Amino acid sequence: TFDVTAYGAKGDGRTKDTEAFRAAIEACNKAGGGRVLVPSGTFLTGSLTLLSNVNLEVVKGGTLKFSTDAKDYPLTYTRWQGIECMNFAPFIYARGQRNVAITGAGVIDGQAANGPWFDYDDKREPDWERLQQMAVDNVPITSRTFGSGHFLKPNMIQLYECQNVLVDGLELRNPAMWTVHPVLSANVTVSNVKVYSRGAMVDGCDPESCRDVHITRCQFDTGDDGIAIKSGRDTDGRRVGVPSENIVIDNCTHLGRWGALTVGSEMSGGVRNVFFQDCTIKKGPTYSAFHVLYVKTNKRRGGTVEGIHARRIKATSVQREAINITENYSLTGPGFGPIVNPAVRDITVEDMTVDGATYALSLDGLKESKITGVSVANSTFTNIKNATPKVSNADKPKYTNVKINGKGV
Repeated sequence: TFDVTAYGAKGDGRTKDTEAFRAAIEACNKAGGGRVLVPSGTFLTGSLTLLSNVNLEVVKGGTLKFSTDAKDYPLTYTRWQGIECMNFAPFIYARGQRNVAITGAGVIDGQAANGPWFDYDDKREPDWERLQQMAVDNVPITSRTFGSGHFLKPNMIQLYECQNVLVDGLELRNPAMWTVHPVLSANVTVSNVKVYSRGAMVDGCDPESCRDVHITRCQFDTGDDGIAIKSGRDTDGRRVGVPSENIVIDNCTHLGRWGALTVGSEMSGGVRNVFFQDCTIKKGPTYSAFHVLYVKTNKRRGGTVEGIHARRIKATSVQREAINITENYSLTGPGFGPIVNPAVRDITVEDMTVDGATYALSLDGLKESKITGVSVANSTFTNIKNATPKVSNADKPKYTNVKINGKGV
């Protein structure tokens, strides 16, 4: 055990303890591994980089609070909305490490609303458009430089090209952007975590181009998607070409908005073999979910989404379509680069109970690439505003023992 206070951390909520954390993490790694312990107190820090065989443990009564000064987040190799670049370091970061854990009964607080990050949302578009064009032009990643002076805000926890990852037991609050974001990693477990986020782009957990992922017994009270499975965006996502696959999400509670489980829209490397089961979606203190299952992509993404299976899901007070699968997703235009149509197929829903939604099911495909293989079985939808599902550019869904507002489909 490597207690950060033994390396000079004050834990007074005012002194920046970044160097003490760095020293403790390096000592733990050098000794062959163990726990870097964050005891009771409030520890203020800038970006932290974890190393192999290190378990960062925040005990009950301990709070790890992140600096509101952008200068405390140096330039780092990262992925921003599915495109690789150099940008602000995530609040907690690791790259190319093994056996990395972030655990405990304490709190990790990003303090996003107190920092500059949310002001970036209205300023980021020129930087974001430039990054997308750089990807189309195949600019080297190390020359895609953003960070200080630019407006692409950082993730909270990003574990990049890591193996054997555990995030367990913590309360994660107030991220600037995606809260738990494993990228190109394998054997990832996120368990017993409570996420609270408000603002834009503040998803709960975003496994991206990862394999063998288990997300279990978590609570997501988020201002954006609860869980969003991704695999890179457009030209850059296809260049990397690594899918997200073999993902199990179970026994989670979703209190936030947008999708409880979302696939996309950055899915150009492909997504397959996802099991979403035994979860509850209900109105939280601020939001209701927009969708229970939300698959979104568009004509520039390419890639294939297949084998998405939802079962034993209970949802109430859904604001929009309970199941929404669209190949025409776009908030600010479909993106940059050539048209490469995606494929979406083999989506199954079983034992889903939804009370309250605009539609039970909406399928919105492309003429050039119809949605195929959607089936719904043994499911009940009540208090649905529009009882007839919407189906466009998709094969007719298969219904088995499905009722909408008391009538069989």
